[in-house]
Amino acid sequence: MTKPKVAFNWASSCGGCEIAILELGTKLLDLRDKVDIVFWPAAFDFKYSDVEAMADKDIDVTFFNGAIQNSENEHVAKLLRTKSKLLVAFGACAYGGGIPALANTTNREQVFKRIYKETPTTENPNEVYPKAKVEMKEGELTIPEFYSTVKTLDQTVDVDYYVPGCPPVAQQVSNVIDVFITGDLPAKGSVLGAKNKSLCHECKRVKGDRKITKLVRTYQTLPDPEKCMLEQGIICMGPATRGGCGAECLNANMPCRGCYGALPNVIDQGGKMLSALSSIFGVDSEEEIAKLVEQVADPIGTFYRYSLARSLMRRTRT
Repeated sequence: MTKPKVAFNWASSCGGCEIAILELGTKLLDLRDKVDIVFWPAAFDFKYSDVEAMADKDIDVTFFNGAIQNSENEHVAKLLRTKSKLLVAFGACAYGGGIPALANTTNREQVFKRIYKETPTTENPNEVYPKAKVEMKEGELTIPEFYSTVKTLDQTVDVDYYVPGCPPVAQQVSNVIDVFITGDLPAKGSVLGAKNKSLCHECKRVKGDRKITKLVRTYQTLPDPEKCMLEQGIICMGPATRGGCGAECLNANMPCRGCYGALPNVIDQGGKMLSALSSIFGVDSEEEIAKLVEQVADPIGTFYRYSLARSLMRRTRT
C-alpha cells in the first residue's frame, strides 16, 4: 500500500509550529511508518527544486505554517498549492497572520528604519537598508522582497483546512495528522483540532457576576489562580477564542492571548472581545468608561495579537 505523501513548510513565523511537530516525540517514529515525508526543510535537506520536479498534486497534504511577509513566502505557498492535493494553514500565523502581522500597524520603510537604525544596539551611520537586488562586481545578488503588508495563507492561495494555535498543542497535532491519514475529513474550510465553543467552556476558574472598575496587567498583580481572570481586571481573550488547547496558559496562571482564533461565525475576533469586555464594565459615565479604556496599554496587540491580518482592518493606514 502506498503511504500518503506529506510536506511541512515554515514561512514567516518563529518556528514554534516546527517544535510542535517535534513534540510528538516517539509518535514521530510511528508517523514515519504511516506517511512519506517528501518536504520538510526544517528537519531534512530538501530543496525547492525537489518540489518543482514533482508532478502537480503529487503531495497528499501540506502543513504550511507562517504568514506571508515576503516574496519567497508567496512563491513557496503558490508552489506547494500547485503540488498538493490538500493545503493546511497550520498555526496562528498562517491562519490569522499571527505576531508577524502586527507589522501591519506600520509599513516596510518604518520597519527597516526601526530594525536597521533605531534599535539601541545598531550602528548604521550610512543608513544602509536591505534591497531585493544589488549589483556587485561578481554579479547580481538577490534576497526576497519584504512586503509592507503581512497576509494570511488564504489571502495568497486557496486553503483547504485550518489548524490554529501558537503553536498548536502536541496532542492536537497528533489528532489532526491522524485525521488526514485515515481520510476521515470534514467539509473544506473546517477548523481542525479546536472546539466550536469558547475557551471559557474548558477553563476551570470560578466565574461570578463581578463588574470591573479597573484593568491591570499581569506584571502589576498576582492573579488568583481560582478566579476568572477577567473578573480580576486582567484582559483574557477566552470569551472570544476557540477552545481546544486545554487552557494551558490559564493553568499556568496567565491569561489567554487568543492564539486559537475566532469562534465560528465571528468575523472579527478583536471586535468580539471588545464587546465581551464592555459587557462587564462596572462604570457608567462616559468619563469613567474612557478612563477604563485608557488602561489598555496596547489595544491592537491585546485584541488582535494573532488575528490582525484576518480582521476587518487587516492593517492600519500609514
